[in-house]
Amino acid sequence: MPELRLRTVTRSQGNNAALKDGTVRPGTAVLDFVEVPVLVQAFRRMVRDLDYDVSELAFTTYLVAKAHGAPFTALPTFLVRGFHHGAISVNTSAGIREPKDLEGRRVGVSRGYTVTTGVWARGVLAREYGVDLDRVTWVLSGDEHVREYRPPGNVVPMPPGADLAELLTDGQLAAAIGVDVEDARVAPLIPDARAEGLRALRRDGFYPINHLVVVRDELLAAHPDLAADLCTAFAEAKNRYVTELRAAAIAEPNATDRMYQQVMAATGADPLPYGVEPNRAAIERLLDLAVEQRILDWRPEVESLFAKGTHDLRA
Repeated sequence: MPELRLRTVTRSQGNNAALKDGTVRPGTAVLDFVEVPVLVQAFRRMVRDLDYDVSELAFTTYLVAKAHGAPFTALPTFLVRGFHHGAISVNTSAGIREPKDLEGRRVGVSRGYTVTTGVWARGVLAREYGVDLDRVTWVLSGDEHVREYRPPGNVVPMPPGADLAELLTDGQLAAAIGVDVEDARVAPLIPDARAEGLRALRRDGFYPINHLVVVRDELLAAHPDLAADLCTAFAEAKNRYVTELRAAAIAEPNATDRMYQQVMAATGADPLPYGVEPNRAAIERLLDLAVEQRILDWRPEVESLFAKGTHDLRA
């Protein structure tokens, strides 16, 4: 039994199931999983207090943390993906007929400006619909995981004690990103968002990445084979899940399972590729968006984001 025990946090999901139930194990370490019901709280603990040895983390949270000297480094193990055309809701009385109408308006953002869904959604607005993001006032419902980050001047907090969903339904916000509310006064900005996401997949060749895995730098330095070993274990668990998806062998597929199956049907390929090279286009796009949206001051090289010994791995 390996002596190295790693305090690890990751959500329970299909591509990690074999790791969490012990069917798949790294060769050089034991993963002691910590259950955190609200995963974003784990992100904050990792970024601010380095609470875990191995942690799932939102991609742009990682980019910002790394830019501010965080002592952990990512593995090219991308646990969560999503389309973000459907993340934008509008107040139906706000006169928003098309995305360009958001210019000059106040748009809410769930939690912080650097939240990965918000970055991708603003990228959809700018890249696909020509919205000038600088002409929108972005209203945040929370603070940033990375304390040192300072957003651009058109980003403001919502009033103390306010509720983002209520601001949207009451018409104090024209639209919001990442707000899940069932109300007749609220509708999707982009009709048939799922079809638009799949259209973007066919056009761009990638399914946008939301989460990856990070490991404390001191552990990577002390155990040179650890990064590759962890990548291999995460990949084996993921490959088992993808095999089940291909065979339609999941007894009660959830919405995520069904979405991965749709991506697989559209591309004929693994919907969850791991590794730098299979994901280079998605990573490059997210870096571009992070710079354009003034989340990063400078654009790092892709390989600099990932642990040594993992750059040529793929699964």
